[in-house]
Amino acid sequence: MKIVYFTHSLVSCWNHGNAHFLRGVLSELLARGHDVRVYAPEHAWSLANLVADHGPDGLDAYRAAYPELGSVSYPLGADVAAMVDGADLVIVHEWNDHDLVAALGGLRRRGAPWTLLFHDTHHRAVSEPDQMRAYDLSGYDGVLAFGEALSEVYRGWGWGDRVWTWHEAADVRRFHPPAEEGPRDGLVWIGNWGDGERTEELETFLFEPAREAGLSLDIYGVRYPQPARETLARYGARYHGWAPNAAAPGLFARALATVHVPRRYYATILPGIPTIRVFEALACGIPLVSAPWQDSERLFRDGDFLMVSSGDAMTQALRDLREDADLRAALVASGRETILARHTCAHRVDELLAIVARIAPHARKDAA
Repeated sequence: MKIVYFTHSLVSCWNHGNAHFLRGVLSELLARGHDVRVYAPEHAWSLANLVADHGPDGLDAYRAAYPELGSVSYPLGADVAAMVDGADLVIVHEWNDHDLVAALGGLRRRGAPWTLLFHDTHHRAVSEPDQMRAYDLSGYDGVLAFGEALSEVYRGWGWGDRVWTWHEAADVRRFHPPAEEGPRDGLVWIGNWGDGERTEELETFLFEPAREAGLSLDIYGVRYPQPARETLARYGARYHGWAPNAAAPGLFARALATVHVPRRYYATILPGIPTIRVFEALACGIPLVSAPWQDSERLFRDGDFLMVSSGDAMTQALRDLREDADLRAALVASGRETILARHTCAHRVDELLAIVARIAPHARKDAA
């Protein structure tokens, strides 16, 4: 099958978490013999920021980890019809230009013979609904939403049975425990400061508990303004700046544990959606403690990680992990078992192909 994917960026993961999942899924599709082409706009925001911060060398980790992947940059006003010529499946990520989304939908409405899907991996459907409703999806065959709560939003917008929940997952070719265990110490947290969506939560469930539990804290991520860095310094956390996602398994391998602090939207009005870091951390075999969120879809089992409801409970959980090697081992074994059984990029490719098989006969009929 010839698959075309339109993304914001494949080469840059600077504040662009969808690149993690996309790389893993595309690698799996290529390994199965599919013809895959990826398009990204010239001067993509994520890539521009990465190069501005780290120069061209900032792309080295991606290129070394994913030698089989590549993408084509296109300028504003490119010939969209030529880009998708001969495709069987076209997927458009939600962080794309409105005109591009509309142009592809127009081609499909006028009889293009491929299946066309919109892929939503963000909370903007509830945080900025007018912006998302401005996308012209009238020509699309369906929507891939990265959580059931988000699927319900699209159903409320009239998509009915043409929206499918397609969770993110771990690329276990790259995200796995180290071949040889070395010493582990302290906590590691890989995440972006963002736009104030979890500032209070980070203090309550990460900075203060780490200090109270007597564990060192190493933080990696971007968009930490000066006040945020001052907060980290006040708690004794060490801030290291951006780390390429390909480096995350090595960072996890050196730490005793990690913490999940969901953004407020995923703990409240879009419950049940973990970030991809949860899947990646468990795949790498690191114990994880999470701030509260509702696993409404039962993605995980009790014992895959620890869930706490308060800052004090987080402090106690971190102390328990520090002192109890058996507890750490049990969490690692359970969490990785669940990932391998249910949440790998191979599982998501199986799901995607099943969705397309269900849609494709209708797509061919519409194009006839």
